[in-house]
Amino acid sequence: MFQTFSGSTRKPRQVNLSGRKTHAFGSAGTGTATGSQAALDRAQQERAQRQRERDTLKAANTIQRVWRGHSGRKTASEFLRKEWDAAEEPAGSAYGQPYHSEAEALLQLQKLLRFARTRSEDDLRRIIHYGSRQMETVERLRVTSTGPWPLAYFRLQRIVLTVLERHSRSSTLEWPRCKDIVLILRFLTTQIPAETAQNAVNFYRTLALLVTKLSVSWEQPENRDNSDDVSMASRETIILPLKQVTGYTLQAYEAFGYIFMVVPILSSDSTSPRIQSFRDSVADAINYKLLANALATLFRDPGTLSRPELLDTQTRLRLLGCFIYFHRYVHNFHTPEAYSAHKDFVTVVSILLNSLPVDIVEGQNPDLDRSDDLDSTPDSVNEFLKDQILSLVNQEGIGNLLSGSTQSSNTSEEERIEEARQLANYALALLRFFPRRSDEIRMWLYIGPSGGQSGKEPARKLPAIRYFWEAMKRSSVFGTILRDSRAAIELLRPKTASSEITQHSFWQAPQQEVDRIATAADEWRVILVFLELYTFVLKVTDDEEFFSGGKENALPLSEVKDLTTFLKNLGFTLYFNAADITISDEEDSSSTGLSFFNPRPSEVQARKQHAEPSVGGVAGLSIDYVKGLVTGLIRMLYERDSRRTFLPVNHWLMTSRFDMTGFISAVVQEEESRHKIEEEDADDMDEEEEFDDTSALIGTSRTQQQRRTERLQRQQRKASRRRYLQAVAPRLEILQNMPFFIPFTTRVQIFREFVHLDMLKRRGGTDAESWRWQLMHRPDGQSQFEKHSARVRRENEFEDAYQQFYSLGAGLKEPIQITFVDQFDQPEAGIDGGGVTKEFLTSVTNRAFMPTDYIDMFVENDQHLLYPNPVAVEEYKEASRRDGYRDNSPEFRLRTTELLRRYEFLGRIIGKCLYEGILVDVNFAPFFLRKWALTGGTGSAPKESGYRPTLNDLRDLDEALYQGLHQLKTYAGNVEDFGLSFTVTDNITVDHSTTPPKTRALDRELKPGGANLAVTNQNRLVYISYMARHRLQNQPFAQTAAFLKGLGAMIQPGWLSMFNNTELQTLVSGTHTALDIDDLRRNTVYGGTYVIGTDNIEHPTIQLFWKVLKSLSDGERRAVLKFVTSTPRAPLLGFGTLNPRFSIRDAGSDESRLPSTSTCVNLLKLPMYKNEGLLREKLLYSVFSGAGFDLS
Repeated sequence: MFQTFSGSTRKPRQVNLSGRKTHAFGSAGTGTATGSQAALDRAQQERAQRQRERDTLKAANTIQRVWRGHSGRKTASEFLRKEWDAAEEPAGSAYGQPYHSEAEALLQLQKLLRFARTRSEDDLRRIIHYGSRQMETVERLRVTSTGPWPLAYFRLQRIVLTVLERHSRSSTLEWPRCKDIVLILRFLTTQIPAETAQNAVNFYRTLALLVTKLSVSWEQPENRDNSDDVSMASRETIILPLKQVTGYTLQAYEAFGYIFMVVPILSSDSTSPRIQSFRDSVADAINYKLLANALATLFRDPGTLSRPELLDTQTRLRLLGCFIYFHRYVHNFHTPEAYSAHKDFVTVVSILLNSLPVDIVEGQNPDLDRSDDLDSTPDSVNEFLKDQILSLVNQEGIGNLLSGSTQSSNTSEEERIEEARQLANYALALLRFFPRRSDEIRMWLYIGPSGGQSGKEPARKLPAIRYFWEAMKRSSVFGTILRDSRAAIELLRPKTASSEITQHSFWQAPQQEVDRIATAADEWRVILVFLELYTFVLKVTDDEEFFSGGKENALPLSEVKDLTTFLKNLGFTLYFNAADITISDEEDSSSTGLSFFNPRPSEVQARKQHAEPSVGGVAGLSIDYVKGLVTGLIRMLYERDSRRTFLPVNHWLMTSRFDMTGFISAVVQEEESRHKIEEEDADDMDEEEEFDDTSALIGTSRTQQQRRTERLQRQQRKASRRRYLQAVAPRLEILQNMPFFIPFTTRVQIFREFVHLDMLKRRGGTDAESWRWQLMHRPDGQSQFEKHSARVRRENEFEDAYQQFYSLGAGLKEPIQITFVDQFDQPEAGIDGGGVTKEFLTSVTNRAFMPTDYIDMFVENDQHLLYPNPVAVEEYKEASRRDGYRDNSPEFRLRTTELLRRYEFLGRIIGKCLYEGILVDVNFAPFFLRKWALTGGTGSAPKESGYRPTLNDLRDLDEALYQGLHQLKTYAGNVEDFGLSFTVTDNITVDHSTTPPKTRALDRELKPGGANLAVTNQNRLVYISYMARHRLQNQPFAQTAAFLKGLGAMIQPGWLSMFNNTELQTLVSGTHTALDIDDLRRNTVYGGTYVIGTDNIEHPTIQLFWKVLKSLSDGERRAVLKFVTSTPRAPLLGFGTLNPRFSIRDAGSDESRLPSTSTCVNLLKLPMYKNEGLLREKLLYSVFSGAGFDLS
């Protein structure tokens, strides 16, 4: 075998300088080791020395070669200069005189190009001299730019641009010299427009520097010098590559757009006429359609925004503002509907808007929870830019978004899909960028095109809701998630932008992968726009319109089913797999190692920390936004299905994704984890409050920086704990945000487990007597026991309870000791088996909700369902004024505060009933119950999923008002005929002693300036929305907030968020289903003579009782149940969970006696009747006669 590739079999010579023998059995000599190492070191040093000598010799040769070349070129240049100067010296070659022939002009130009140096003042004078003569030559001899001329002109243009750039960067500018250079550049641009367009990047970069330098003098009206001539020449030169159409004109427009249009002077808000004239002259000269097309094509490349010219936020903002101004200028500022009708305009604006921070114009949105410490930049946005960007939000432009869409049958499927994506991108950009006007934007999309300023009614095309729904159905994202909820994980994960990959590594993603990510992002935008729009549609759509499915803005119920399935799968994944979705971002942010593909880790890390979220590849899209949007919409659809079922049984359940065997215990463990995290958050909040109390002006900059760092660290810890909670408590997240995925009975069991866990923490157990025993052994036991005890008078239950128990706060959760007293202040007779608490709570709620002849805390709607009196606070204020209290005096405020404290205490009482599992016969209005679960929740999206009034809620409040607003909404004529404005009239009672009570009307504006704003066909939906918000949310806000504060002190809002309004009513008062007598019989406890013996045979009277009870109607059965337990409804999980148990005890053998009860312990005292008819008669007589607690 050959040892090497040389073909020789001879073993190569081996040189061993280590001093060690290579023979396996030899031994290294100890005496020669040191000498061998020295020989090795010496050989290495000699080798290094020889290499240095070779490098020195090579460097010397290079220097000599370069110098010889430089000297030769310098000599040749000097020779050419002399020749050139000699040719220019004759009398006929004076400044501005034309050359005698084209050949002479070309020869002089070629010589000039060979020796001209941009840093030489003499060469610059020669260039100006030649330029002046050549301009005259071309005009006199009609020389055309053919043959060798274009290349020669192009080389000269590059020299001129370099000279002009250097002059523009200098501290002072010689206007005459600058004017000559610009005139030559203008001449060259005229001669070679195609070559100039090819070199447009360098061309417009130089002119941008020049205009920026010139703009300093434009700010000073009194400064009139040669700069005006330079300005005029520059303006003409800027436009030349754009006016002469060549094969590279679009390339010129691209460079003009992203290089020159970002010049600050073009977007200045200065009132200088010279600046405004320059801007308008540029806008007037360009071809706007070509500009829009060029920029739209440019921005479709995902790497465009990573170009150095567009990296800065302010640069992109100026480009957007200038582009909008040019568009408005072309349309004479009078046709805003043309905004969305121009497809290229839609593309450019949507991409630029999405690349900007959402708070850069309107300031930080209070609904956005920003965890970073970055400074927003609204102060740097001048009035000109604000005016241009805010002009995008107008009814004509947004309403006509689909007016330019191609909905004909000749359009291909791909074209329609691409068009829908562009329009969705634009609509989503507006919603994201203008959050405070999002409702108006949705409404204008919903209404569609208006008559515009011409007053003509445009042809109605496919409504926006149907247009985007059809586009959404055709998307692969929708189809994939519809089939498999797990597939949403990968689709939702943030995608790394290809520009970022290529910028910080040597690897480039395959174009196919880049296109796939871009397509998915576009499909997400279509889906999100539809969800935004459909959310608004449901707010203004009543049940009749929704279930009809035939209206143009309604979806057929079969398609709503597909939509709910998609939302189910998406929503479940957003909460249950939140850790899997966001894990890639966390891994990226934690990676700081140096690798071959990432040679600058610290720089990349800094960029990643400030990068905007990009869920699903959509820049600026956060997972919380998607959560809130999906949660709000799916809740609205679930409520529709709850009111009138249109979906299959168990359609909403997602139990297949859970291990239901250990589900309840897993949720309880997650609740424990959440408690720990909340305690840590509370500690950080205390630290933050201490920090905020310190003035920002105190301390050095080092100290202030340290404080900012500490605040950022607290925010990072909070975000980290939140991500941890998403990872360890996914079931709890589902229960709090989309509870209908879990069966109702399971949720009730979880609720009781939560309460049981809370009792163990507070009491050490669930037994009231053991807690009292422990309390009495504490040093302050007697005082604490007295705080939890009360004497309550009949007919004054609520007031006595408020006076004695309000100070307890959340301590009302502990067992309380109640003594009922009669009118003589004597304790009532009765059995206190721990059930007096139930009698107390029942009596307090009955008294609190009972109508009076004064100001009622709660009032009833037409269905006799309770809700907070919306005018109670105003009526109390009016009563205080009538009693002589001045507005805003301490006594006046105290009376109002006392009313709100009563609302808060009543909320605690209802919470106590839920906490103890005691049912009360109180029925609340559905819209009020919705606020229990959705107000103040602790889920991931509490603001978006919080209570928002709808038209259907208004129906539950006031049927007459609902009918009037529904008529207004569907009125076919001009609604201005009704003479309505954005005001509302509230009627309050000022004197309850008169018959009828004396009232007064209070007029309020629904929005600032509402009295002067008429209700029209275009804004009537906004009026309806504002009216619903006022009646349902704003007017009763203080009362509702106080009640929910008390309720939240007893029951955590997160627990209540597991139920909808119907289920909450069931928690309060029991189930509405028919009573299960067999279940009641199995769970009844007998006492006295009725105790069942070892033979397991019931007493004859008991057998008669159950026979009679089964023969009664459902209404009579409920009356019997209410007679014994004070509520006509059964417990949620059956009578086995009734506390105390349903009990029957003998009341003697006298059959003339009536049955009686002790409702506090759910005890029926039943005489030993022997006749079925007599038992039935006596039982029904007692039930309907109103026998009470003291009959025993």
